[in-house]
Amino acid sequence: MTSGTPPHRTRLGWAFALAALLVMPAALAQGFAAYITPPRFEVEVAPGNNLRQVLEIQHVGQQKGNYRIYTNDWTLGADNAVTFSDELASDSCRPWVAIERREISIDPGARYRYRFEITPPPGTAPRECRFALMVEGLEPARVQGSFNFPVGGRVGVIVYAAIGGAAPKLEIVRTHVGTVNGKPTALLDVRNQGNAHGRVEGFVNGTDATGSKFEMSPSDLPILPGQTRTVVLAPVVEDGKTAPDVRFPLVVKGSLEWGKSRLPLDTSFAP
Repeated sequence: MTSGTPPHRTRLGWAFALAALLVMPAALAQGFAAYITPPRFEVEVAPGNNLRQVLEIQHVGQQKGNYRIYTNDWTLGADNAVTFSDELASDSCRPWVAIERREISIDPGARYRYRFEITPPPGTAPRECRFALMVEGLEPARVQGSFNFPVGGRVGVIVYAAIGGAAPKLEIVRTHVGTVNGKPTALLDVRNQGNAHGRVEGFVNGTDATGSKFEMSPSDLPILPGQTRTVVLAPVVEDGKTAPDVRFPLVVKGSLEWGKSRLPLDTSFAP
């Protein structure tokens, strides 16, 4: 296995990069025609141990697909946009990561099980190792229209590895109403005082000013150690149905979760 990457840098919106599995559609002709699973890795490993994981790449193009694979560091900005970087961050754990190979070819319709390993050195203090595994198509597609130009495609799969029992410690520090997509929305400011990322999960019950009742859940936003993030709390919408029009003030009761811990929530949201 190999490690390290050639220089390259890009910036993608967090909703596209994570919520959508960081998987581009298998469009853009032959340029990038792959589906990749899983959407992210959340694993645990002890210092001095070796952890092997497998990423599955399915090539759906009509010709053989050629891909380059490498690692990146990444950061999450205040606007929830993720920035990928080939340059090693000051606390990068990418030197602990070994990848199977730098380039692969996959036949049409075939799947490739791509291996990578994480080996934190003995004595590593509890922390979270975070990096992105980048899969880049080597043949650019051409977009037809007013202009004919090549478009490259790449996918970044985020890896979180908790080392030595690292874990999040989340708390809700503020509840308020803000504007999201032009509508008033219930928001939670969540702080992470742990040493690994966390996500607020679960369901609570909401009752708005008209007496309408909703089952509500938080957005799937990673909260990194030492950060406070604003998480959207929105009604759960079934497939094929439109989101209800919430009228404030909104009363919310129940408990959210992170790991095995609970975050009680009994509050009123008012603009």
